Amino acid sequence: MKKTIIAVSLIAALALTSCGAESSSSEQTTVRTTTAAATTSEATTEPTTEPTTEVQTEHETAPQNEVGYEGMTAVTADALNEGDYHISVDSSSSMFKIADCILHVSGGSMTADIIIASKSYDALFMGTEDEAGAASESERIGYTVNEEEQSVFVVPVEALDKEIQCAALSAKKQEWYGRTLVFRADSLPDEAFAEARYATVSSLGIEDGEYTADVKLEGGSGKASVESPAALTIKDGKATAKIVWSSDKYDQMVVEDGVFLPTVTDGHSVFEIPVMGFDYRMPVQAETTAMSEPHMIDYTLSFDSATIKKCE
Repeated sequence: MKKTIIAVSLIAALALTSCGAESSSSEQTTVRTTTAAATTSEATTEPTTEPTTEVQTEHETAPQNEVGYEGMTAVTADALNEGDYHISVDSSSSMFKIADCILHVSGGSMTADIIIASKSYDALFMGTEDEAGAASESERIGYTVNEEEQSVFVVPVEALDKEIQCAALSAKKQEWYGRTLVFRADSLPDEAFAEARYATVSSLGIEDGEYTADVKLEGGSGKASVESPAALTIKDGKATAKIVWSSDKYDQMVVEDGVFLPTVTDGHSVFEIPVMGFDYRMPVQAETTAMSEPHMIDYTLSFDSATIKKCE
């Protein structure tokens, strides 16, 4: 009888020990899982515009953007009228976000106010990051703060439509990071140019009537396209184009200050828009509803005057 009691006691003790081990292991697993989840949540919700996030991912994970376009021809100050103009700037770094830029043309040279919404950078240098690191402090371009509490860097601009090297000094890490910038001439208004930058109905001598012309779309993700050749209508010396998109997810287009709405035909959004000129990249915007919420996207349309054909 005593032997039976002892055996039962030993089995109970072993069971208790085993349950205690399982409980401890389970608690440890729970703690590790909870910590990992908290870390993931913080990483997900932390604003990507903060300097800390940027310096952690700048060279390793930050997406790189394409800048400019194929066949760019540099535009220098002598091709422009003096004045101040808002201008679009392509940046190779997704972390270097330019909120606005104002181009100043004066005395045969150009400067630009690069406006950045954050305080991520202490200085800029017009050159590579290696050149910036070797340069003296006096060669750095500091910033002022505007009324909106944005950083404003005044930089020299050698030419538009040309890749320009720029390095930015991280405020957090005090390290230089290289970017490639392109100041886009096609974003300037017509009055900025000393000479006409594109061919017109008048300069081409096109009579009123129905025509077609090859059209090329650039911009966005590169997935969208438009039908080419496009139908053209010339009336009273002005051209209108019928733009047929590759999907029916575009609900408006903006050309200069005009907003144009589509008709939907056979799964395509179709717009009638004015053609400001031929043989140049005409800036347009198109709003897509294909994403979770509508997005306005910048594009250019190029109408080739050499392909204009009169309809029979």
